Amino acid sequence: MTSSVKEMLAAANAAVPKITPAEAKAMIAKGNTLVLDVRDAPEIEKSGKIEGAHHVSRGMLEFRADPDSPYHDKAFAKDKTIILYCASGGRSALSGKTLKDLGYDKVFNVGAFKDWAESGGPVDKPIEAGM
Repeated sequence: MTSSVKEMLAAANAAVPKITPAEAKAMIAKGNTLVLDVRDAPEIEKSGKIEGAHHVSRGMLEFRADPDSPYHDKAFAKDKTIILYCASGGRSALSGKTLKDLGYDKVFNVGAFKDWAESGGPVDKPIEAGM
């Protein structure tokens, strides 16, 4: 079965609800939430990240999220609400679908980091070079 990125994104967007920054802020305020940045490290170094967000690049997600993996990250728990984002919303949608496939139920895509920042969401500023 051949699939395209367009088809994969459509399936991911159908499986993972898209939420607004305001909805994400409300979920975060309730607690037991993992905000997950799936961008690559250079992107975060350049722009910063959502305040308190946990970083796992898209390429390592499955290894960090699977409790049976030797690389499992204890920040992942299936009882948590997980809110994902990236630069434009595509990688976070695909990541959300992956987490759903791994048995995580409460997974949401807030989309693009810039949308969060422009909405006034709190941001951990980037680290200056040499610091």
